[in-house]
Amino acid sequence: MAVLISGAGTNLQALLDTVHRRKGVEIVAVASSTAAAAGLARAERAGVETAAFALADYPARAARDRALADWLSARSVELVVLAGFMELLEPEFVQRFAGRIINVHPALLPAFPGVRAIEQALEYGVKVIGVTVHFVDGGVDTGPIILQECFPLPYPRDIAEITQRVHSVEHRLLPRAVRLIAEGRVRIDERNPRLVHTDEIEDGAD
Repeated sequence: MAVLISGAGTNLQALLDTVHRRKGVEIVAVASSTAAAAGLARAERAGVETAAFALADYPARAARDRALADWLSARSVELVVLAGFMELLEPEFVQRFAGRIINVHPALLPAFPGVRAIEQALEYGVKVIGVTVHFVDGGVDTGPIILQECFPLPYPRDIAEITQRVHSVEHRLLPRAVRLIAEGRVRIDERNPRLVHTDEIEDGAD
């Protein structure tokens, strides 16, 4: 699999720590939307090949995404994981990896898609908040949902504390989704493409 990042790469680190080179899963590539992303160093320390694909280096987003897709295909990537990748991908890229791209989002989709999801939720006054792992389609955080987890919001609402807790959920939920996919236990319902079945068993050792 490949992981796409834009920043510190804490979700990438969670994947490196829990699923990389275990039970047939291997992170073979990490790509970033910027060469300044601190997460690239995490991948390099783990011996994973890295590259940066900044929009400024290409004439258009389509050209950048085509180059990124070619780079991933050359490394025989079977699953693309967006882990804090903060840019939209062109439809051509999504179609090329259709059914093989997942994203982690810090909200209970379909509520609060896009950027500032945690802030959006707090401003709205919700009672619970959570994390979604979903397949990527042509929309913004609109793909079929694989896993979700929520927790009640405390009072007073400290955004830094809540953000940290959301990230801790992400760091568990994303590796869990990757394991399920790798084990062939995730499937989209034939009659309802919005419904994703996960055939889970009791959690054991990673």
